[in-house]
Amino acid sequence: MRLLKVATCNLNQWAMDFDCNLKHIKESITRAKEAGAVIRLGPELEITGYGCEDHFLELDTVNHAWECLKEILLCDLTDNILCSIGMPIIKGSERYNCQVFCFNRKIIMVRPKMWLENDGNYRELRWFTTWKQKDQLVEFQLPLEISQALSQTSVPFGYGYIQFLDTAVAAEICEELFVPNPPHSELALNGVEVFLNASGSHHQLRKLDLRLRAFIGATHTRGGVYMYSNHQGCDGSRLYYDGCSCVVVNGEVVAQGSQFSLKDVEVVVAQVDLDAVASLRGSISSFQEQASCKTKVSSVAVPYNICQPFNLKMLLSSPQKIMYHSPEEEIAFGPGCWLWDYLRRSGASGFLLPLSGGADSSSVAAIVGCMCQLVVKEIAKGDEQVKADAIRIGNYTDGKFPIDSKEFAQRVFYTVYMGSENSSEATKMRAKVLADEIGSWHLDVSIDGVVSWGYISSLLSLFQTLTGKRPRYKVDGGSNVENLGLQNIQARIRMVLAFMLASLLPWVHNKKGFYLVLGSSNVDEALRGYLTKYDCSAADINPIGSISKQDLRTFLRWAANHLGYSSLAEIEAAPPTAELEPIRSNYSQLDEVDMGMTYEELSVYGRLRKIFRCGPVSMFKNLCYKWGATLTPSEVADKVKHFFKYYSINRHKMTVLTPSYHAESYSPEDNRFDLRQFLYNARWPYQFRKVDELVQELNGDKVALVESGNHEKLGATAGVGGVGVVAAAAGDPKAGF
Repeated sequence: MRLLKVATCNLNQWAMDFDCNLKHIKESITRAKEAGAVIRLGPELEITGYGCEDHFLELDTVNHAWECLKEILLCDLTDNILCSIGMPIIKGSERYNCQVFCFNRKIIMVRPKMWLENDGNYRELRWFTTWKQKDQLVEFQLPLEISQALSQTSVPFGYGYIQFLDTAVAAEICEELFVPNPPHSELALNGVEVFLNASGSHHQLRKLDLRLRAFIGATHTRGGVYMYSNHQGCDGSRLYYDGCSCVVVNGEVVAQGSQFSLKDVEVVVAQVDLDAVASLRGSISSFQEQASCKTKVSSVAVPYNICQPFNLKMLLSSPQKIMYHSPEEEIAFGPGCWLWDYLRRSGASGFLLPLSGGADSSSVAAIVGCMCQLVVKEIAKGDEQVKADAIRIGNYTDGKFPIDSKEFAQRVFYTVYMGSENSSEATKMRAKVLADEIGSWHLDVSIDGVVSWGYISSLLSLFQTLTGKRPRYKVDGGSNVENLGLQNIQARIRMVLAFMLASLLPWVHNKKGFYLVLGSSNVDEALRGYLTKYDCSAADINPIGSISKQDLRTFLRWAANHLGYSSLAEIEAAPPTAELEPIRSNYSQLDEVDMGMTYEELSVYGRLRKIFRCGPVSMFKNLCYKWGATLTPSEVADKVKHFFKYYSINRHKMTVLTPSYHAESYSPEDNRFDLRQFLYNARWPYQFRKVDELVQELNGDKVALVESGNHEKLGATAGVGGVGVVAAAAGDPKAGF
């Protein structure tokens, strides 16, 4: 046996906070050594934080990273332990995303990333260069200050592996695992047994399984120990890095860290037997054959043994069941942890939420309540950092700290029901009951006084003076234009009132700081543009802005039972309404009626538009497959046109969308994820004409089939244009809609 103890970690880093990041790195190495590990892996770009973005273009950022690395190497942290540390490095005139291998106070090798992430939320090619010289290691001249401090002039730089006396270790950085020809395939044939993947991977609903299957697949057929390390937390942007550092041996997970946590440092340790890797490889004939004619990869020799012989006191880590959270748990814990990081790092004293009693704002309230529960639980487990942050934010004195989530919520969470004459008594009561269950400091504000006196009255009187006309609601005989204008004024008053309360309520209660205003529009409303620009959806941050209405309703049912907020069940069952129009005995405003489409349909449109990259024509073709049994081609065409019309008319609203937690792969967020113009020809003349031609063609085919009596093929004519993504995904519930 060759026994090897390894450690990987989740680190809650903060972009550009070098003190914070260095502290976490040091703590993780110390814990790894205390556990007896001889290899420690940290996440990608852990010294700087992954989300520095254009700060990577500054020389200061690179220089500070070297200074932090020097501090690590000048003490005993790396004695007898191989540490893989992520940082940016400039070589010549190029900047690289690198893993630096350190051992016994020396740099053994620098491994630059060869395949950069450059889609979705990632723009690594904006800041870094890919390493292209795969055939050799080159010498890298260390910066003078580092060279003098370490008494080391240069180090090997490039694609290669480290050859110890008893095993071989190599890096595979984040995206490199997912390319068509990943490095671990070639490295395994060269005898590498331990793979170190430093990553900066964000949370997305239902994504974890894809990631874990990649680790399992990397070692299932070729053997090996695959170590994965990730960031965990909000490092300063819309993303939440969801940890789940793990160790996989020959296709089986033997150690797994948490996906969601308030901890700043979590170290995951595993004891593995490398002879199990050699045994598996020796039993696979095809592996032996390919290894015999492999392309040689460069290596760096390190004359040390890092394995231990057979010892009954050293227990091997056994395969374990993979821990997956349900989507409802992901919605609770991911945004909850993200909010906590944002709150404690922003200097704010708490949150303020306009709570309408509807599904969206109630979901946000439940997530904040979940955050408070997580804080209290973590303090009870002995986390001193969470305790210190909670004492500071909650303004506790005399040695007191949170022991009850409702009491803590009352200190850090304000909810405000902003009712008007258009609001119902039902939503008012739902908001109050939910606030009581969570423990928030709840205010019931009637904006009718503002509406009838002062602001709106003055505005409408001014408008009437200027134009001679006074707008009316639709139910009172007004036009759609008048109706929308009056609703927008109400909505924007709520935004002004929310920010006023957030800035002044801490002063009223003799608290320091300010409150962050929380938004509560969902991803489907953003996609359709069903929100008022600069209304109370305009907030500081939004924890549900990238979550679908369908997922939120499922979450509400789950939270009613699992978070202890039973009123959420009634809220979920109520039909969604903005309550911006007057209520009449024969009329009540409903979201789906206003939008001209259901939330379920919006999710389908969103996935086709973004995930499957469909324009109007290909969306029409695919929806003919999906909806052809119940809708005619003309009806499908009308729905597609209706969606694209309002999507394009309202696209400009995405440019000012409140920064939202990223959770959904079809988010229309304009900042970095979904980059498109915001001025469209909303008639889509060419595309819609092509759709009309297809409708005529389909109707002609149906007539011909009816006349010929061929009824078996009649249903198939709904899908002219070839098999689309709907047909391809029909057998896989995860691949479709």
